[in-house]
Amino acid sequence: MTVDATGKSVSGINIKSSQNRLLIKNGKVVNDDGMEDADVYIEDGIIKQVGRNLIIPGGTRTIDATGKLVMPGGIDPHTHFELEMMGAKTADDFYKGTRAAVAGGTTTVLDFVLPQKGQSLLEAYNNWREKADNKVCCDYGLHVGVTWWSPSVKKEMEQLVTEQYGVNSFKMFMAYRDAWMLDDYQLYQAIEHCADLKALPQVHAENGDIIARNTEKLLAAGVTSPEGHEMSRDEEVEGEAVNRACVIANQANSPLYIVHMMSKSAVQALRIARSRQRQPVFGETLAATVGTDGSHYRNACFRHAAAHVLSPPLRPDPDTPRAIIEALADDVLQLIGSDNCTFHEKDKEMGKHNFSKIPNGVNGVEDRMAILWQKAVNTGIMDPCRFVAVTSSTAAKVFNIWPQKGRIAVNSDADVVVWDPRAERTISAQTHRHAVNFNIFEGQHVIGSPQYVIVNGRVCLDDGELRVAEGLGKFLKTPVGSPHVFGGEVPGAPATPEELHHSPSRYTNGTPPADLLLLQKQLESASVAGSGCSTPTGRKMREPGQRDLQNSTFSISKETEGLDTKTSVRVRNPPGGKSSGLW
Repeated sequence: MTVDATGKSVSGINIKSSQNRLLIKNGKVVNDDGMEDADVYIEDGIIKQVGRNLIIPGGTRTIDATGKLVMPGGIDPHTHFELEMMGAKTADDFYKGTRAAVAGGTTTVLDFVLPQKGQSLLEAYNNWREKADNKVCCDYGLHVGVTWWSPSVKKEMEQLVTEQYGVNSFKMFMAYRDAWMLDDYQLYQAIEHCADLKALPQVHAENGDIIARNTEKLLAAGVTSPEGHEMSRDEEVEGEAVNRACVIANQANSPLYIVHMMSKSAVQALRIARSRQRQPVFGETLAATVGTDGSHYRNACFRHAAAHVLSPPLRPDPDTPRAIIEALADDVLQLIGSDNCTFHEKDKEMGKHNFSKIPNGVNGVEDRMAILWQKAVNTGIMDPCRFVAVTSSTAAKVFNIWPQKGRIAVNSDADVVVWDPRAERTISAQTHRHAVNFNIFEGQHVIGSPQYVIVNGRVCLDDGELRVAEGLGKFLKTPVGSPHVFGGEVPGAPATPEELHHSPSRYTNGTPPADLLLLQKQLESASVAGSGCSTPTGRKMREPGQRDLQNSTFSISKETEGLDTKTSVRVRNPPGGKSSGLW
C-alpha cells in the first residue's frame, strides 16, 4: 500500500522507485568530517557518484539543491514503537512512527525489544520483528533489553548476536524496580557478558530503589500530581546512577552507552567518569532535553503536565537545555535520540490521582533534527558537521552500520536529506504526523527543516510533500565488534589526520572555516523561489564567527581549558600563538 502524509492512498507513485536515477545538484554536501560543494548521483538505492561535472545517464531526475545542505539521513538511536508498558500501548506504531521520522529527516531508527520478566528474549525479538517488518517506512534495527537474568538469558544473548538475528546492543535498566530493573550484581554480569560478546551494553541510569521510596513518601504526603514524578527522581538520583553504571562497566572492563541523559548532574558524572574509564563510554541525550524543560510539570492542566512525563524526567532548571547542547557540541555527549514513546491522553489519565501510574513517554522522532538545528546551529553553538555527527554519523559508527549509513559517500545507502536552513515553520500537533494530539514542542518556531528526504533512493519527502510506503523499509542487522567501540580498522575512515577537514563544532578564535564561509555566500546569493528578489527571506544561519551577543558562551577560560578533552575543537594558531598586529 502506498500512502501519503494523511494515510490515504496515492496514485501514480512507482513502488519500485528505488530503482530510479536521481541527481542532487548544486548543494553543499555535509558529512561529520567536513563540507564540500558536490553533486550526488543515486541509482538503485545506492550513492554511485559524489563530485562535480558528473557523467549522468539519461532519464535521471534532478533536484536542485542550490543554497541547501545535502546531509546523510538522520539515525534515531532510541525509539519505542508499539511498546506495552504500565498498562498501556504506545500510540505510534511502526508505520506511524517511521512515517513521522521520515517527515523530520530521519531515515533509520533503532527500536528496543523489551521482554517482560521471565519472557524469552528470542520470543520477544520475534514479536518485534512481526510487528515491524510489514509496517516500517524506513530501515530499522533493534536493541534488546535484558530485563531479567538467568543462564537462559545469557545463552539467548549469545544467539542474538549471530548473523541470523543481527543484534549488537543490549539494554539494562537501573529503574522500573517492579518491571525491568536489574540489581547491581545482575547488571555487572550482564555488562561482562556483553563485553565478552563484543556487544555494546546500554544502561538506563537512575536509582530505582531511591525512586520507589521517594514515591511512597510523596504519595503519603498527598503529592499526587505530575510534578511528583520529577520530585521522586531528581538530578542527584540520575547523577548517582550514571557514576555507578560507569564504575560497574570499568570493573567489567567494558564499554558503555548511557541512554537519555537528562541533567547537568548526569553529564558532570559522565565527564568525571570518562577520565578514568579504560573503555569508551558514550552519552546520549534527547530532543526533549534540549527543546523544553521540566517547568511544565507544574502546569495546572493535568493533560499538559502528564504529556511531558518521561524517565528520567525533564529538569526544572532552565539552564539545563543549553548545558546539554554545549555538552553535545564539546563531545561530552555524543548522540541525540528521541526516546519517542507516545501515549494517548486516555492512557496518561491512568495516573490522574497517582503520578507513578502515568505511562512514561513523549514525542520527538519527527522534530528531533529541527529542534537541535534551531537550538544549537542557529545559535552558533554547533556547526553543521557536528550536527551531522550527533544526529546520524556517530550512531552509525557506534552501532556498526557505518559507512553504509550516516555518510554521503560512494557505495553508501542513498539515505539523504536535502536540508533548507532557511525554511521556517511552527511546530504543532495540528500538523505533525504522530498518532497523538499533543506535541511537547507546541508553538516553537524553527528555522531549518528538510525539503527532500530520500530513503534507500526513494524520494519520500518531495519538496515538503510526504509520500511514504508502508512496509518498504527493511530490517538492518547490526554486527558485533564495532571498531568505533572496540577498536580496530574503521571502514571508510581517512588514512591520516591530514585527510580530515572537520571544522570545529564551535567557531573559535574568530577564524571561521573557509567552507562554511562559502556556504554562507551561497545562501546570501541564492534566489528564493517566488520571492522575486535575490536576497533570502527569513532568518539565515548565523554568520561563522558571529556570536549570539544576547546569549554568548564565549569566555577566555572556556576556550583555553581542557583542550586535550575537546576532540571536536582544533586550534589553528601556530605554536606560541599568532600576532594580531596590534602592539
